[in-house]
Amino acid sequence: MASSSSCHVTEIKHDVFISFRGTDVRKGLLSHLKTELRRRQIDAYVDERLDRGDEISSSLLRAIEESQISLVIFSKDYASSQWCLEELAKMIESMEINKQIVLPVFFNVDPSHVRHQCGDYGDALAKHEEKLKENMLKVKTWRSAMKKAADLSGFHYPTNFE
Repeated sequence: MASSSSCHVTEIKHDVFISFRGTDVRKGLLSHLKTELRRRQIDAYVDERLDRGDEISSSLLRAIEESQISLVIFSKDYASSQWCLEELAKMIESMEINKQIVLPVFFNVDPSHVRHQCGDYGDALAKHEEKLKENMLKVKTWRSAMKKAADLSGFHYPTNFE
């Protein structure tokens, strides 16, 4: 007889969850990526809402959990968005707990800037630290997630495509 206290396994509903900073990639890279994934019949979850509040919604966190792969597009302003950083932290948590695959894409960003949180990434995190003085644990979690994601094997697309 099966135990009623067995672990809850998250049902996979999406092939890929894509985390991105809309202002950086929505009209270029993201639109091409979505078209190609659709052409190959790969179900990609992309949050298309433009206006967001300060808190990430539970439905978005659930979409991350329900995806087989998370693809994070690190771009110039990615770290300036608390939403993006919350998504990233959830993706890393899902990778560690549920063995979800996380694929980083470094788009016009030096991967070492993400890994070491310098340049635009260091500036953005310093602003978050100033704003969230009462919740430094959140920023520490974001920093850790960034480093872990940047340490993964991924794709680097520099500004000058050759």
